[in-house]
Amino acid sequence: MQHETLLILDYGSQYTQLIARRSRELGVKSVIERGDCPVDRVRAYEPIAIVLSGGPASVFEEGALQVDPAVFDLGVPVLGVCYGMQLMARHLGGEVQPSNRREYGLAELEVTSESPIFLGTPRLHKVWMSHGDSVKEVPPGFEPIARTENTPVAGMEDRKRRFIGLQFHPEVRHTDHGMRLLESFLDLAGARRDWTSAAIREELVSGLRSRLQEGRVICGVSGGVDSSVTAVLLREAIGDRLIPIFVDTGLLRHQEGDRVEARFADLGLDLIRVDAASRFLGELEGVADPEQKRKTIGREFVSVFEAEAARYPDARYLAQGTLYPDVIESSGVRGTAAVIKTHHNVGGLPERLGLELVEPLRELFKDEVRRVGEELGLPHEFVWRHPFPGPGLAVRILGPVSAERVVTLQQADHIVIEEVRNAGLYEEIAQALCVLLPVRSVGVMGDQRTYEEVLAIRAVTTDDFMTADWYRFPPEVLDRISRRVVNEVKGINRVVYDVTSKPPGTIEWE
Repeated sequence: MQHETLLILDYGSQYTQLIARRSRELGVKSVIERGDCPVDRVRAYEPIAIVLSGGPASVFEEGALQVDPAVFDLGVPVLGVCYGMQLMARHLGGEVQPSNRREYGLAELEVTSESPIFLGTPRLHKVWMSHGDSVKEVPPGFEPIARTENTPVAGMEDRKRRFIGLQFHPEVRHTDHGMRLLESFLDLAGARRDWTSAAIREELVSGLRSRLQEGRVICGVSGGVDSSVTAVLLREAIGDRLIPIFVDTGLLRHQEGDRVEARFADLGLDLIRVDAASRFLGELEGVADPEQKRKTIGREFVSVFEAEAARYPDARYLAQGTLYPDVIESSGVRGTAAVIKTHHNVGGLPERLGLELVEPLRELFKDEVRRVGEELGLPHEFVWRHPFPGPGLAVRILGPVSAERVVTLQQADHIVIEEVRNAGLYEEIAQALCVLLPVRSVGVMGDQRTYEEVLAIRAVTTDDFMTADWYRFPPEVLDRISRRVVNEVKGINRVVYDVTSKPPGTIEWE
């Protein structure tokens, strides 16, 4: 089945991936390409519509990404968002100017036209702004459709050609009716909305069967949702030609290695478990820098995996559960976004093994993977587990990693997750974790002075993990967690709670 496609041309906005995700939530498959994508490549996607994303640059900057003007001649609806609106105005004969006053954050939008993009929304509502330039004169054929106090042209439309420009960001949750605006744009394109969990599963399995017609496939399994869904998809596609390998680094949660093994047995998959805990802990001894930890773990992972994979000379492929956010944070979105951190095992392994890389989930977001997991019959409580970092507890132990500190954090983490579940908050929270800090504090326990480590607890709510807010725990839950950790975990005498959103902070501390 050929799915309809929304093509998003990316100009470097931190919100570009949200446009893709919102489109998929509305049932339309979305694909992201660089903003300067040539029109021939754009045409090859046969898009039902095109979005020009926002971006951090000014349209006046030398070297700023530009749209191929021929994109506007394809006869499909085009939505320009922020920088994308300014590009549209400049290329179609309008005028853009630097704003006298930069507009960032919430603003009140006044709708000034009966534009179909605003169908079902009130005349006044809050939107999220982030721009320095603005449209002074709309291009021929356009009319202004909205304004704010500081931006006279906050929206413009050429109804005949179905071109719309919005100076604000409809894709972010801060915009009151953003999803409705995106839905109206897709309605303009006549979207069938055929991108469903069942359709994703069908397309992935069909693609894997077509590509992997012979040879065995080694699949790296961590026990998390992403690699597990990858393994189950592969089993459905190629049957017993799948070789699932689980490298137990010793940096997992309390008794997690045993649970992973049991879970895969329940799924009918014969998991190959490699116990490499002592090796990883030995290599990490004295390593405190977070990037060095990731690189050390990545190097050792490659080495251990390479030795195990050598036992299967008939293998031709290596499968990993890489997701779109992994790709974004490892290498930047199509070369336009900043590198945040190194992904611990994306690079190097296929080349050393002489295998072809298979990443069936690399264009999916976390929520889509979870829905596919449920479509595949994986248990709900497993599919909706909180994310866990690839490098494991090593990046939740600030400062040097040691076997003793790993055990300390495992015990504390077990208490935190158990109390979150007992309070019925697990699915209300997107991710809960705790971090062992590289500082000690004075305490008093049993009339004795103590000088022990500090545990930081972090819990966030988020729809997409691109942005997140700290979770407002009921005080009694934090109280139970704190008392249990201090009483039951040797070596910790103080518990603190992290109240930082993302941005400016990342969800993980390292």
